[in-house]
Amino acid sequence: MQLRYNYRAYPDASQRHALAKAFGCARVVWNDCLHDRREAHAAGLPYVKSADLSRLRITQAKRTEERAWLADVSAVILQQSLRDLDTAYKNFFDSLTGKRQGRKVGPPRYKSKKDTRQSIRLNTNAFSLQDNGTVYVAKVGNLKVKWSRRLPAAPTSLTVTKDSCGRYFLSFVVDTEPDILPEVEAESGIDLGLSAFAVLSDGRKIDSPRFLRRAEKKLKRLQRELSRKAKGSKNRAKARIKVARQHAKVADRRRDFHHKASTQIIRDNQAVYVKDLAVSDLGRTRLAKSVHDAGWSSFVGMLEYKAIKHGRTFAKVDRAFPSSQVCSACGFRDGPKPLHVRRWTCGACGTVHDRDHNAARNVLFEGRRIVAAGRAETLNASWSAGKTRTKVPAQRGEAGSPRKGRTAQAGIPGPQAREHVKKQTRFGRE
Repeated sequence: MQLRYNYRAYPDASQRHALAKAFGCARVVWNDCLHDRREAHAAGLPYVKSADLSRLRITQAKRTEERAWLADVSAVILQQSLRDLDTAYKNFFDSLTGKRQGRKVGPPRYKSKKDTRQSIRLNTNAFSLQDNGTVYVAKVGNLKVKWSRRLPAAPTSLTVTKDSCGRYFLSFVVDTEPDILPEVEAESGIDLGLSAFAVLSDGRKIDSPRFLRRAEKKLKRLQRELSRKAKGSKNRAKARIKVARQHAKVADRRRDFHHKASTQIIRDNQAVYVKDLAVSDLGRTRLAKSVHDAGWSSFVGMLEYKAIKHGRTFAKVDRAFPSSQVCSACGFRDGPKPLHVRRWTCGACGTVHDRDHNAARNVLFEGRRIVAAGRAETLNASWSAGKTRTKVPAQRGEAGSPRKGRTAQAGIPGPQAREHVKKQTRFGRE
């Protein structure tokens, strides 16, 4: 399976300038190639092949006066930008034809230097891990990295990202074998909510931290300060970064909470069942801010990939399943209930239910039925046991020419003192 390992990077002034140039060149290649394909489509011409775009927009463009600065960055970055465009088009076409499951994917759009996230992608020909603990990136230099844990194997690709508040991150894609945990007897159904973030079928409740709500007062003040600054001024740019940093803190705290909660649930249970919620629909209601603050989709995604990694069973219960209407004791369907009803009595057997606990128990029973019926693709209940791959947003076959020098190595290089690192970190937890 493939996993991403994220680490914070601290480039110096010259390296930040080189990275900015790399971000810009990758963006220009993407936009030029996208423009050519859109023009061909509008003119009724065949789909422009990647080989033609590579020759025209990369190789020949470097020899022109208008695009001569493309030669200042690694060719791997430019080729990978074109490959990412090919992937975006493939996802779009597969979504149109029904080959791609899930929500519909739109066509690729033009990129802007004002986008909140800038990134470049490299393969092993354009980066390597150094003995002094730095990461060499072609035509950028040796980047200082805050290592939080060792890489389990040699990375196959690297993504360098700059977020909206000016932080840099290195994201390594690593092929690893599943880390199977010892089997346990417990199984758990999970009911996600707003009053309590999650209620487990054994009665445990995970309180909702409401990170965004707790930061709202400071965010409002920072937003007011930003709105008072003149557009285009340096003070407005400074105020914008302050707002972005506060939002980043909220996102980091939420991600840290999701990782800790999902890891604990996976370790304690052999099977985990969750109801598939319509988050996008709930995000258009009056509860939208609270729904997005909870981050259910991110949490469920973590449960899913950690179940695959650690050999646990994971299944989603259909969102139409009436978990809040059925009595978990006798199975009698007592009908829908408004949200303010948190406790109710079964009309058939007289059992008094806590609404969320009853729903979690019903999710557990329904999840067991789905797995027993063979409709759930789980690691330890299918022929593909041990072979299931977790999809990550990175390609496995990347372009580039061999580069002289050291290749990427497994683990974190450096003296023995570097081996004593924290197991988990805010920005790099599995």
